Amino acid sequence: MAQQQWQVDHSNGVCAESGRKLEEGEPFYTVLFEEGESFRRADYCVEAWKGPPDGAYCYFKGHVPVKEKKQKLLVNDDLLTDFFTRLADEQIEVRLQFRFVLALILMRKRKLRYDSSTDVGGREIWTMTLIKDQTTHEVLNPHLTDDQIEGVSQQLTAILHGDMGEYIATLDQANVTASETDQTDEPPS
Repeated sequence: MAQQQWQVDHSNGVCAESGRKLEEGEPFYTVLFEEGESFRRADYCVEAWKGPPDGAYCYFKGHVPVKEKKQKLLVNDDLLTDFFTRLADEQIEVRLQFRFVLALILMRKRKLRYDSSTDVGGREIWTMTLIKDQTTHEVLNPHLTDDQIEGVSQQLTAILHGDMGEYIATLDQANVTASETDQTDEPPS
């Protein structure tokens, strides 16, 4: 299985609405827009934020850390869980791979439990339980290599944290919302 890359624009540290540079310590909103099989990222300063724009796939709030402080990159577990559940009905191969890596991360954090696996049409489906609400989820195991898992993990980091030049976005709140998409792509055979 060939690994596909999620192409997500990296933040340049400028508000997409006002064009103003985001300053150290300043809160901001990041919006992901679905574009085919990838996502486009846009950051908005608080004063320009009017809620998620039309066509937003999801959004979250973060802040620009102060340069002098070396900060540990933190991701809210609820954000990871919300993104995992949001991808539940996706059929695009790269998003199936992305959801599988999210499942591995959530298992490591003890937020998701592996229960069993079954073969459905030659594809291995894991049945898993989300610990916080005991809901059952099915996850396709795309049988990624270690290199593919690492690549998808790096893409996850880029999407959730962005790259603001010298800045590293530290997420402090997960406000994931979604607009309905007209997804008609069929799963790969």
